[in-house]
Amino acid sequence: MRSVTRFAPPTSGDEGGAASNARSGRQRGTRLAWISGAFLLVALVLVVSHVGEERRFAELARGAKPGWLLVAALLQAGTYFCAAAVWQRALQRARAGPRFLSLVPLGLAKLFTDQAVPSAGMSGTVLVVRALVRRGIPRGQAAAAMLVGLAAFYIAYALAVGAGVAALWVLGGLDRLLLVLASALALLAGAVPAAVLGFGGRFSGRLPRFLKRLPGARQAVSVLSEVPRGSLWGPRLAAETVGLQLGVFLLDAATLAAMLLAVSAPAPPEIVFASFVFASVVATLAFVPGGLGTFEGTCVAMLSAHGVAPEASLAATLLLRGFTFWLPMLPGLWLARREMGPRRAAP
Repeated sequence: MRSVTRFAPPTSGDEGGAASNARSGRQRGTRLAWISGAFLLVALVLVVSHVGEERRFAELARGAKPGWLLVAALLQAGTYFCAAAVWQRALQRARAGPRFLSLVPLGLAKLFTDQAVPSAGMSGTVLVVRALVRRGIPRGQAAAAMLVGLAAFYIAYALAVGAGVAALWVLGGLDRLLLVLASALALLAGAVPAAVLGFGGRFSGRLPRFLKRLPGARQAVSVLSEVPRGSLWGPRLAAETVGLQLGVFLLDAATLAAMLLAVSAPAPPEIVFASFVFASVVATLAFVPGGLGTFEGTCVAMLSAHGVAPEASLAATLLLRGFTFWLPMLPGLWLARREMGPRRAAP
């Protein structure tokens, strides 16, 4: 088996210079995306604070009820257990099951990598495959497990968006823009599982030009080329992994509900769920690191449109993002650096 310390062959001469220029371009693009997202977030806070009552917003943020903050922390911990369970179920199908608790930190590491480097999930996928190899899993089986998890995620995502559309249709809050966004996400969500289900280890190594520019794309190609031939999924594994990924969406939406309760601004469950789902859709399609600014703006707008005060919507959304985005960043960085360190040789 090839060395697992690098996924791409070294370059030299003109190729090395081209690769260096490409990396520099991607780094500039990532920095610009972070700056743009931060600008959007600051602008959102300033606008809502101006439209609403500045003092009321500050009081809501400072006076968040500690009990509901604890509930939010427990709900977010549940999302990492769900993610670990997806990988464990996929690995057990390949008769390569590491200890369940050893997989839980990978959720944090992947979250940090995907948020820090917008790459349609490729950078986080490569990191988790390398982390599984460190645990003694053959690289082909690790890559297959990640493909199963990726397909399950997008199927669950499509189901969650469908539920959000249905909720807004019943409530009379579904407009053309939301339908367009839902349709765009549905195309993406349908393409990924279809590609995975038809994959079966027959990866040609070719990528569309725009995908080659994503961070981690070439490493992902190298990993995917080693996926064993044959069917990756079965009905039972599909049901289990999709159900677990749906659990992540439900736990995240429940965290938003807890944050609204923390600032004494409860909202109906269907409104909370639809607001979270469509904020996630906009964040996904905007291709900004972690959906910074785009998620917050959409979530606040959705909640405010359905009766939640703007300042309460912003306070709850920022508290949610504290648990789902900002707090996991430091441990995620540490775990990502650890998982990218020296590894045992794969069998």
